[in-house]
Amino acid sequence: MNPRKRMVAGRRTKVIPLSLDATFFFERAVQSLDRYHYDKALKYFRRAVEYEPENPVNHCNMAGILSEMGRYEESNDILRSVLERIDPGMTECHYYLANNYANMELFEAAEESLVTYLENDPDGQFLDEADELLDLLVYELKRPTKLSTIKAKESLYEHDKARELLEAGRFSEAVRLLEDILIQKPDFLAARNNLGLAYYYMGLFDKSVQTIGEVLKAEPGNLHALCNLAIFYQHVNRREDLAALLSLLKKTIPIHPEHVFKLGTTMGIVGEHREAYIHFNRLLRKGELSSEPSLHHFAAVASANIGRLDEAERHWLQARRLDASPAVADFYLGKLAKVRQGEASPPTQYHYHMPFDEQFREWEKHPERISETLKKDPLVRSSFFWALRHGDRRTKMQVIQALGLVADEEVIEALKAFLVDAEEEDDLKRVAVLVLRSIGVEDALAVVFDGRSLTLDARRRSARLPVWDSDWQGVLEQAMERMAGRYDVVQQHDMMTLWVDYLSRVYPDVPKLRNAAGWAAALEYWTAKMHRRSITYAELMDVYGASQASISRYAGRIDEACGIREKLKLTNRAFQDRP
Repeated sequence: MNPRKRMVAGRRTKVIPLSLDATFFFERAVQSLDRYHYDKALKYFRRAVEYEPENPVNHCNMAGILSEMGRYEESNDILRSVLERIDPGMTECHYYLANNYANMELFEAAEESLVTYLENDPDGQFLDEADELLDLLVYELKRPTKLSTIKAKESLYEHDKARELLEAGRFSEAVRLLEDILIQKPDFLAARNNLGLAYYYMGLFDKSVQTIGEVLKAEPGNLHALCNLAIFYQHVNRREDLAALLSLLKKTIPIHPEHVFKLGTTMGIVGEHREAYIHFNRLLRKGELSSEPSLHHFAAVASANIGRLDEAERHWLQARRLDASPAVADFYLGKLAKVRQGEASPPTQYHYHMPFDEQFREWEKHPERISETLKKDPLVRSSFFWALRHGDRRTKMQVIQALGLVADEEVIEALKAFLVDAEEEDDLKRVAVLVLRSIGVEDALAVVFDGRSLTLDARRRSARLPVWDSDWQGVLEQAMERMAGRYDVVQQHDMMTLWVDYLSRVYPDVPKLRNAAGWAAALEYWTAKMHRRSITYAELMDVYGASQASISRYAGRIDEACGIREKLKLTNRAFQDRP
């Protein structure tokens, strides 16, 4: 045989035949969609339908592409065909129809389809999105929407309130409300999804995964649940589970902008930056959410991680223009400059706030900003609660001290839960106890120390202090203000305890506190001594503006009442009574 023929024949034996099935054409459609080749994507989706004509998902994908192309009537023909011929129970098609009609400005028809969706969908998968569309229709039609019985709106008020609590960072309150909703309506998947998210924000990983698993058991294709689960797996490094889940998510083509946004951010968080880039650009190209600075930040992060640094810069500049507080965009533009110079790797922060470590560095310079930020920004709050559960020891210590500056009910519950976690270090729990006491928690505290469950007795106000005088508070506030940033929360707590102890011992013969600065300086003097910190009267004079004579005199009065000098000598023979 001719050698060339033999070589060709040998090559033919290595050819692997293509398996032409619905999956093959689906994957080709996705590839075309990634390149914005909608005509090709539509052609491949049509072939997928030919191979699996009874699969309603293939039909909906084709309807979605037609909608993206502005061919709304053709899209509606397919959706009506699904409802009439293939799967009448696929209620989300009514929601898709409503969106198409709204884009065609056929608002009466959009209202009819939306009402049908709301009255027949028992789970309300698109409940939030339907509410937004409902508001649009009320505006366009200039009248209330005609609704009769809406299954998806049962417990809606409570669910909306729970969502508001989540957005405000009040996670434990949201959990209680969502758990109550699910007792009344266990099939309310949107509430169960948000409950899983709330558990996650609180750092309760096992409960969050279990809850999301319950959603997916009821509805395997629930996009929010799948995205949440992917992020959960990423955080605990369950690589095999994540890989299997990503294989599914990469084949998902959401239609609604909020779902595109959710999938894009999820892909970014788990490190699939090219996939994230495609989804964010879909939104920006259509103008969806383009006024949101967070979207431009996410697009910038994705762009930077696939080497499109000029695009990243444009997106962060746009985020800065859109945001009244441009600090986040400015930070990342500075980071980008270092990436260009080869001094740093591209940022991977798919949250629109400063990185956790950077926030702490900033707050060390301006500790007064912590409380306000934690109260206003739910993303920062959630990062703190997550770090309290999953950070390293140093981070946990920082978080406990920072949470003490907020002192709301959410913080108190988080710290109480921290005390009974057998996995946490006892030293960290002792700091948490001091923080709780310092912010006014006086009831008994359950705590696990050294593997044993204990109850710390309730703290009672001294019977000798029936009132709290404003002058006493003035001294305390001056000391707290001057010591902030120089003393940690444990040391500040000891200062407060010393002041209350002194007042209790001398009451009712409390001296006139005309020189609040001098008394405050004396409190710092003894606090420093108790913690073996070097301190001089000269330093205290500079900080408080009080004279050495005043500070020394007031320190002597505190020692006379409380016996600090003697206690220190007993605990440390090397104690020197020299400033």
